[in-house]
Amino acid sequence: MSKGQAAGLDKGLRLRSPGLRSEMIFHRFNGEVIDRGAYLVVRTPDNPGFYFGNLLVFFEAPGKGSAAVWRALFAAEFADNREIRHCTLAWDAGGVRGELNELAAAGFEVSQSVVLRASAVRAPAKMHAGVIVRPLAGDEDWRAAAALQIACRSEVYEAARYAVFKELQMARYREMAAAGLGQWFGAFLDGRLVGDLGLFREATLGRFQQVETHPDFFRQGICGRLVYEAARYGLEEMRLSELVMVADEHYHAARIYESAGFTPVAREYSACWWERGK
Repeated sequence: MSKGQAAGLDKGLRLRSPGLRSEMIFHRFNGEVIDRGAYLVVRTPDNPGFYFGNLLVFFEAPGKGSAAVWRALFAAEFADNREIRHCTLAWDAGGVRGELNELAAAGFEVSQSVVLRASAVRAPAKMHAGVIVRPLAGDEDWRAAAALQIACRSEVYEAARYAVFKELQMARYREMAAAGLGQWFGAFLDGRLVGDLGLFREATLGRFQQVETHPDFFRQGICGRLVYEAARYGLEEMRLSELVMVADEHYHAARIYESAGFTPVAREYSACWWERGK
């Protein structure tokens, strides 16, 4: 796909969900997007363990029989890369859930996410007053951010493989920041990094990434402060006019974003299978 075609996808000529559309900011940076008509192939060749960077995005919700067909298409599209040991499927179908029983029966973990958007923000009611929020600066900051992201790993993911994936992903974010495409922010308490997130751009659209708080500092208002300060920076310093973030609809983080002024605008569904215990 040419750069012009990829840009066309990002501007919404194909993708409807603002979450999936803004995700193309990252896929275009060090990956590729191929339009097959009924679906998109998204590849991140240098990070095969990136489940949501190597996937198929369909333009309709799954129906009866879709699970087997979609799995076969994924296998064919990624047959050239033996390091791909997962199968990720997403659909841009206007928030339609679709038939999920076959995917669940095949061992897929199905995710339901909410897309939130804001053009202005307000201070959340619960916000830690003592943390300092600033963009990362230098090797030590970036090492600490990668370590924090790894520390927040869900136990469903195998530790060693997840660490490799996350180190590569954080290296990509650092390259994007160096290229002037955004910033990675840290929340520092007494000099220690206790939370972090990324905010990257395409024109005046900003997309948040990977908001995390260290497990030792949960429920102290750090995430709220981090989101609020990073959003203000994006709107005021980066001159962004719209901010987008995607969160698990059943996770408390979505409520934190809403308390900072973000509004739910869409739902997204996806399904992922991966080798367990390897």
